[in-house]
Amino acid sequence: MSETNPVVDTVHELTVAPDDVGQRLDTWLHAQLPDYSRSRLQGLIKKGHVVMDGAKVRPHSPTRAGAVVTITCPPAKAVELAPEDIPLDILYEDSDLVVVNKPAGLVVHPAVGNWTGTLVNALLHHCRDLAGVGGELRPGIVHRLDKDTSGIMVVAKNDSALQGLVNQFKAGSVKKEYAALVRGVPHPAHRRIETLIGRSRNDRKKMSAQPPRGRKAVTHYEVVEPFGELAAHVAVRIETGRTHQIRVHMAHIGHPVLGDSVYGRNKPIAELGTPDRQLLHAHRLAFMHPGNGKELVFEAPLPDDIREWLNRFREGTP
Repeated sequence: MSETNPVVDTVHELTVAPDDVGQRLDTWLHAQLPDYSRSRLQGLIKKGHVVMDGAKVRPHSPTRAGAVVTITCPPAKAVELAPEDIPLDILYEDSDLVVVNKPAGLVVHPAVGNWTGTLVNALLHHCRDLAGVGGELRPGIVHRLDKDTSGIMVVAKNDSALQGLVNQFKAGSVKKEYAALVRGVPHPAHRRIETLIGRSRNDRKKMSAQPPRGRKAVTHYEVVEPFGELAAHVAVRIETGRTHQIRVHMAHIGHPVLGDSVYGRNKPIAELGTPDRQLLHAHRLAFMHPGNGKELVFEAPLPDDIREWLNRFREGTP
């Protein structure tokens, strides 16, 4: 697909130091080659692309003093997914990553029911310099937005960028801010919400803030503009990135995102009508560039449909 993709194996040769003797090989390799994920290294080991003193090894094989470990990374393979010429709003791009302003209605990753017409299909067509991730010529999806949530996403073009971004998301150092229109006006005007989020005990397709088992989720909101007691424009910042986190947390406190038919009652809002989708937009994203360490900050203006609903509330007319 790309004229710049590598066509030869990448070979790393490492020697085990005395202080590193007895470690699991996959753990030791990850420490030596932090640009590769541990799962990627485990895959290379299992496929026979890693040898220690010329002999095949397993992920849990212990390291030996003075042993020479050779890692051979074959060129990234083409994937079966078809590149598609889907228009993209590119906010930034370099050889490591691409930042896009995803429109509502665009699915991020191919899956059952959506094998085509996704952001990944679009990026396969757009990005002519993919080095690949996980041994495949595909973009590295670091985080996701729901199909009907619009806004900013960062995508990696190679393993090193992917690992660097994943580490930042895990550490909570990525700043993610959203704009949402919610039913009613939350009180107090500023609040920190902390719950577990996990699969609902009653519906496995939904997430819940009161699950039988879950992971910590933290959301901060601030009321930007109230519209009587009917609705409010809120700014939302999330410390964690659980599935459907903002939608679940706002519904949990009794103020679901307008247009959310899963976690809220998507019924008409007085005489103003019914939104066509959940009115949630990822408008700001800030992180450190995984290659040069420079801080990158991106903002995406509110999409037309959210601005239209803001005007409806302000004017109080259909």
